[in-house]
Amino acid sequence: MKKRALLLGMMLTLAVTSVGCGKKEADANITEPIYEESSEEAVVGDVVDNEEGEDLPDGKVRNELTGELIDESLANQRPIAVMVDNESIALPHYGLTQADVVYEMMNSTENGRITRFMALVKDWETLEQFGSIRSARVTNCILAAEWNAVLCHDGGPFYIDEYIALPSVDDFNGGFSRVNNGKSREYTEYIVSGDLDKKFASTGASKEYNKYYTENHFKFAKEDTDIADGTSAVTVDIPFPHNGSYLTYDESEKVYKYFEYKKEHVDPQNGNAQLSFKNVILQCTPFELHSWGDGVYDPNGYMYYKIENNKGTGYYITNGKAEEITWSKGGLTDNTKYYDASGNEIKINIGKTYIALVPDDAWGDLVVE
Repeated sequence: MKKRALLLGMMLTLAVTSVGCGKKEADANITEPIYEESSEEAVVGDVVDNEEGEDLPDGKVRNELTGELIDESLANQRPIAVMVDNESIALPHYGLTQADVVYEMMNSTENGRITRFMALVKDWETLEQFGSIRSARVTNCILAAEWNAVLCHDGGPFYIDEYIALPSVDDFNGGFSRVNNGKSREYTEYIVSGDLDKKFASTGASKEYNKYYTENHFKFAKEDTDIADGTSAVTVDIPFPHNGSYLTYDESEKVYKYFEYKKEHVDPQNGNAQLSFKNVILQCTPFELHSWGDGVYDPNGYMYYKIENNKGTGYYITNGKAEEITWSKGGLTDNTKYYDASGNEIKINIGKTYIALVPDDAWGDLVVE
């Protein structure tokens, strides 16, 4: 077992109900909200704490995923949430440095607990090639719904069917472009220019936030902010054994650079830039295997993370420092919220964010130092 550089037994204000990271098991049933029909369009609120007002350049608004300035024409555009294969043969990934938020999580207890990415992209019309695209899991349906994002994937186990059928879950399933890259067919599907416009047109899905959009996920600091009394976090070694995922802090650029398979993760679509993030969020997350009934569990080891109506512990990491946090999430479309040790919702720095759902049975192997 790896040495933990930070104490994981936190005395926190929020009561934790997560299995393995806290107390009792939470109800994992689907909680589908009920909405009254309305002709009004969803409107994105202020994403930067702006009590004193902010003088933005003409024609600009804040990207609610990163806090960065974007063209005002994108203000109410929904993001996409793209499932990206993370097997070594699928590398290099194209376009991933254009994502605003990237989730990484194990999708199976088999195959060395291999991970998969789910990448959120706000300005998706700028994508020239993105992927490669693979299948989704139940947890991805839940996470995409809380962002009101359109889930882009190619299939998935039958467990996702009841979620895909919900009106609050929009998805584009397969039918993206095939790129001849010399690999077997399962590694050749990408989103390329024009694919998404065709998908929106053919499915009738809204390009703008709809009635299931609840509120912005993050609160952003007005200025780049260090974590007060934070613990050193220059290296973040995540217990994903198949991929060997880790991040290192680049002090000159003030970002965390991502590595896996013992090498830099680079993006040939964007000049071989290394995947990097301003913010890192780690969630200690309970999970279970899908059951076929009578105690027979899925032979592929497909995992379901119990994040609905649940709470847990974790870390927020930025600028070379880490702080202990808690997270909580209500029903399907409710946002996951993150709180400091005093129970206040944290403010993160403006920039891209990496979020790892770390299974609670591997949390003890996490290294942050």
